[in-house]
Amino acid sequence: MLSPYKLNDLLMPRKKKKIFVLDTSVILYNHNAIYSFEDNDVAIPITVLEELDHFKKGNETKNFETREFIRIMDRLSANSSLQNWIPIDRPNHGKFKVVMQERAKGLDATKIFGENNADHRILNTAISLSEEFPGSKVTLVTKDINLRLKAKSLNITAEDFQTGKIKDLESLYTGKTVIDGVGKALIDSIYENDFCTPEELGIKVPIPNHYFILKNGRTSVLVFYNPISERIERVEKKPAYRITPRNAEQVFALHAITNSNIKLVTLQGVAGTGKTLLALAAALDQKQFYKQIYLARPIVPLSNKDIGYLPGDITEKLNPYMEPLWDNLKFIKSQFNEGDKEYNKITDALEQEKLTIAPLAYIRGRSISNVCFIVDEAQNLTPHEVKTIITRAGENTKIIFTGDIYQIDTPYLDSQSNGLSYLIDKIKHHEIYAHVRLEKGERSNLANLANELL
Repeated sequence: MLSPYKLNDLLMPRKKKKIFVLDTSVILYNHNAIYSFEDNDVAIPITVLEELDHFKKGNETKNFETREFIRIMDRLSANSSLQNWIPIDRPNHGKFKVVMQERAKGLDATKIFGENNADHRILNTAISLSEEFPGSKVTLVTKDINLRLKAKSLNITAEDFQTGKIKDLESLYTGKTVIDGVGKALIDSIYENDFCTPEELGIKVPIPNHYFILKNGRTSVLVFYNPISERIERVEKKPAYRITPRNAEQVFALHAITNSNIKLVTLQGVAGTGKTLLALAAALDQKQFYKQIYLARPIVPLSNKDIGYLPGDITEKLNPYMEPLWDNLKFIKSQFNEGDKEYNKITDALEQEKLTIAPLAYIRGRSISNVCFIVDEAQNLTPHEVKTIITRAGENTKIIFTGDIYQIDTPYLDSQSNGLSYLIDKIKHHEIYAHVRLEKGERSNLANLANELL
């Protein structure tokens, strides 16, 4: 598959050799970013290496990304100075170097903006490269929107890092289709036989595990395309651990998670649509098929401050981030009396660590075979992080990603570049994957009012 940068070159005749200047945010987003520019050259400002030095220690994803990038740089420069243009070790790729020059003869960003900080020195690097290589088009690549605006104010070409960014958010796969005007006889037949053929609905190329709401006036039936039987099969409304679905999308979500043939599920929707609650309830309903249930979420520090700023030991620091997950578990337990066996099973599962709630960073390196793995707030992950999680899946593992792509809590992600959007766009139509976009809020009328009007 061509990278977005190579595709742009094919669509627009290339007049100049291109040099892409990478900001620190790009490397923290994807340590393999250096390989994303095909036969163009890549420049790394020395300030970026200085900033990365502050991120190399720790267990967060940005720390792992930093260390991996440093290893790549060290390997590629084993027999050369980083001040020279070094070939990138992939066919038909350009070269890279570390740029020491952070002062241009013309514009000086540190003087224009009145501060000698890292961003302004990176801007000066782009300016100096434009002066040194007048025959090349120099482009600053950064996920920092404000830095892009500053660059453009200085007449420096700047753009977002395109790799891993979906182009058309409006056409993002929803996982379901509403078909109105279906013959009542066909709907009655589905209720009687539990299936129909795709041809009976006029579907020539059915999408695996795609859900449908078939309607005829006030009569309707919920179905999905089963790629194994190659039939359109009825989906029944069933509760999971006494959590009863309240709308069609919630029925589809529970069906996808409890379907043993589907190994990867994504649930996307705004706050209050029941994503996390449904995922946890369905996982508990299926716990006899797995050794463990992991429920994890990425840690996004408040106000971009590290959790070290919070008081207490590590458990006390992390509790505020994990509390929403505990709230969902408490709600499920509240559906039972303390003497009910289901209530005690949840308590026992926690005590025996068969049900584990933990930060996503704590799962890194652990085996996830025979596990039902729920990743909450997946919109705060990068595409590379999502890929890393999925590639760790062993035998008999199901992974469920939940999140709201419009509620991003990290500064360098948006609705088009986050890992959840990327996953939905790239994995759609696969026979072991199902996706459901939850649209109706079910938390409360007050919550729905806030989502609609505020």
